[in-house]
Amino acid sequence: MTTTPILYTNPMSRGRIVRWMLEEVGVPYETVVLPYGPSMKTPDFLALNPMGKVPTLVHNEMVITEAAAICAYLADAFPDAGFAPSLENRGAYYRWLFFAAGSLENAVTNRSLGFEIPEEKRGMVGYGSFDLVMDTLEGAVTQQPFLTGERISAADIYLGSHIGWGLQFKSIEPRPAFYAYWDRLSKRPAYERATGLDDAAIGGYTRSS
Repeated sequence: MTTTPILYTNPMSRGRIVRWMLEEVGVPYETVVLPYGPSMKTPDFLALNPMGKVPTLVHNEMVITEAAAICAYLADAFPDAGFAPSLENRGAYYRWLFFAAGSLENAVTNRSLGFEIPEEKRGMVGYGSFDLVMDTLEGAVTQQPFLTGERISAADIYLGSHIGWGLQFKSIEPRPAFYAYWDRLSKRPAYERATGLDDAAIGGYTRSS
């Protein structure tokens, strides 16, 4: 049984979200860095994740893929860290986790690819329009310090990562509310540790590629 979480990742991937989450819950974990290309398509790795993508987490004989799912799993697997609200208070927690994984990511990806939903077709897509997503996102991060209230949760780690990247790569609107929210998150010691580890791994990855 794999009692220590094993993170399969690449330092230039969504695996950065999961490393941040691991640093927040504060448990020992192992990291396997996979270069893009053949190493993600080997039979051994495809047995873990048939998509041949990272991040992938292995823990207690379970395999968890998809960054949002991994963050939610880690919050439940290590409850003492306090990254998931009690079950009766998880409405906002679930809402914003899945909003980020669905509406937000789809809207940002389509906009980045130059694909705009015609107004008469917006009812066919879950997010409606990019502007609607941005307005909804702004409301989510301004009503209280964190998405579920006064305390940070796994939903903040996941959604916040998308905001941080969006501001860096100019794929979301540079609204003051987004900068203020990201500033609160990016000053956390766990984020700084995770970023340092991944940035260092990029150097080694680049040299070995």
